[in-house]
Amino acid sequence: MDEMDVRQKARAFIAKVDVSSIREDLSPYVIAANAKIKKDELGEGESGYTITKPNGKHIITVNSLETEERQRFTICHEIAHIVLDLESSHEEVPSWSYAKRHPNEIACDTFAAELLMPYQQWLSIVPKEEPSLKLIQHMADMFGTSFPAAASRFASLSDAPCAFVTMERGAVRYAARSTSLRQAGAWISPRSVIPAGSVAHRVRSSGTNTADTDEVSQDIWFDNWEKGLDLWELSRHYARTDTTISLLWFDDEDLPDIEVSRFGVRVDDDGGLPELTGELPWPGRSKRR
Repeated sequence: MDEMDVRQKARAFIAKVDVSSIREDLSPYVIAANAKIKKDELGEGESGYTITKPNGKHIITVNSLETEERQRFTICHEIAHIVLDLESSHEEVPSWSYAKRHPNEIACDTFAAELLMPYQQWLSIVPKEEPSLKLIQHMADMFGTSFPAAASRFASLSDAPCAFVTMERGAVRYAARSTSLRQAGAWISPRSVIPAGSVAHRVRSSGTNTADTDEVSQDIWFDNWEKGLDLWELSRHYARTDTTISLLWFDDEDLPDIEVSRFGVRVDDDGGLPELTGELPWPGRSKRR
């Protein structure tokens, strides 16, 4: 099950639910999943779990010590396990970390983001302006989610060429790209180091919780990319977890005119075959031995 399959399943689930008040109340999702919410004080780093009773009822327990924002995400994440019928595999890996996380957990995170920020609602509310710290925080507050989750959502649903990059301990872990960037074959290599010259590199080097926005070259971020074009980068560093995020965007006219194969891979011009002249290239002067 790839990311697109997960998103489609989430949207099919949402389509059966009245989401008019979902930003304030997740009950419609809970009822649709045949579940009940229980809040309890769990151990540090334990956000929640689900137990299914013999009658098919699911009991979702969330950590009452965590923030309301985090509890909302946990509820949606556990609903994802129920709807997608995927086993949990937390294995002591922090929920904010992409490193070594089981594919089931990443899939459920994707499903949860769709539930928390239904795309039709998002598109009807998001201001039609360039992103900023204020705008992303506004959307996070509107949907009761985290700043990184809102930034990722902004990138994936943006009409403009846009990407959201998550980095941990100085390495790229995940990149979400807008449709236009995917179609252009823009690629940011997972596990690559944070590129020197990026805003992300600068804010992480500070060693403190900080954020900044600046203009940088597009080829700093994208592999095998045309030089001489710029983009805007909004980056934030979280010192406690050594996590850095960046939102990248630019105008459509600054998107390189490139050819992409049917597999979404950029096609580089290698010069092709030489132009035909009408003269046969044989026989040559050398003879076969």
